[in-house]
Amino acid sequence: MADLLSHVLAAYAIFTIGSWRLEWLTKRWVAVAMIGALLPDLNRIGLFVTDATLETVLDLPFSVDGIHTLGGVLVLAGVGSMVVTSQHRRAFGMLLGGALSHLLIDGVKAYADGAAGAWLYPFTWYRPPTPSLYISSDPAVLVVTAVAAGLVLLYDRFWVVDGRSLLT
Repeated sequence: MADLLSHVLAAYAIFTIGSWRLEWLTKRWVAVAMIGALLPDLNRIGLFVTDATLETVLDLPFSVDGIHTLGGVLVLAGVGSMVVTSQHRRAFGMLLGGALSHLLIDGVKAYADGAAGAWLYPFTWYRPPTPSLYISSDPAVLVVTAVAAGLVLLYDRFWVVDGRSLLT
C-alpha cells in the first residue's frame, strides 16, 4: 500500500508544480493524473482473480502482467479517457502522464537481477538496467514522498495565487 500511495503523492507533486506554469492544468486535471498513477498497479487484480478466470469470462487469452507496461497503460488511459464527457484528449494525456510517472519511478527501484521490468512492452522486451535507488517496501520512500507532496501542498496553498508565486 505504501508503494501505491507513494505513486499517487508523487503524481500530485509533479502535476501541481506543472499547474503553476500551465493555466489549463487545474486541480481537476491534477486529480486525473493522480488516478493515472494508479493504472499500472491494476495488475494487482491478479491477486484476487486468476488469469484462467479472466480468460473464461472474456473468452480470449488474457494476462494481467501486461497492465504494468507501457502498452497496458496506453490501453487503460484510452479506455479511461472515454469515460470523460468532454476533452477526451486532455484526459488521455493526463491519465497517461500519471501512469508514465508511475512507470518511471518504478524504473529506478531495486530489482534482484539489476534490471527493471519489461515496462517498455509492446515496443520492446528490453529490460533496462536500474540504478536500484529504493526498495518499494521501504517505509522511508513513503515518508520522503509524503514530505515532498506536503511541501508542494503548503507552497501551493499559501504562496501561489492565480498560478503566480508570491515569492517571485
